[in-house]
Amino acid sequence: MAKIYLKLIILIPFIFCLVKNSEAQSFNNDKTAFSNFLKRMYTASPFEGVKIVDDYDNQYLISVISLEKAKYTSESTMNRVAQVKAQSQASTFLNGATISMDMIITSKESKDSSNALTTIVETVEQIKQNSIGFSQGLEFLTSLASQDNLRTVFIYIRKLE
Repeated sequence: MAKIYLKLIILIPFIFCLVKNSEAQSFNNDKTAFSNFLKRMYTASPFEGVKIVDDYDNQYLISVISLEKAKYTSESTMNRVAQVKAQSQASTFLNGATISMDMIITSKESKDSSNALTTIVETVEQIKQNSIGFSQGLEFLTSLASQDNLRTVFIYIRKLE
């Protein structure tokens, strides 16, 4: 009788571990399938910004960022910039933003050595965007190379309640 209890004590945790492991694999398979779906969606029609994507049971906010590989000296810097930009996009989408624009036009006239008058017009456009809020729960899903292989595309997701 004591041997039966001992076998049960050993067998029950083993079965519990098997069940938990199979659930974790299922979650990763679902996430991988969703990631592959978004990659195909992006490859078919490249886009940047925020979109709402429906899964079978859930809605997700996705934030897509594309960064030039040549601008960043290290991959960790590029990853951090992508994360900050994705959070900014998601926050603007969820909380709104105030955008203001100023255009400054300056002109200079100068004479060259042959006394010909040359006018140089310089236009500077300043765009400011203010957004208040914080986007919690934004999670990195995947990254892929752009079709021209000069940019890296980052996809972040957040499950909507």
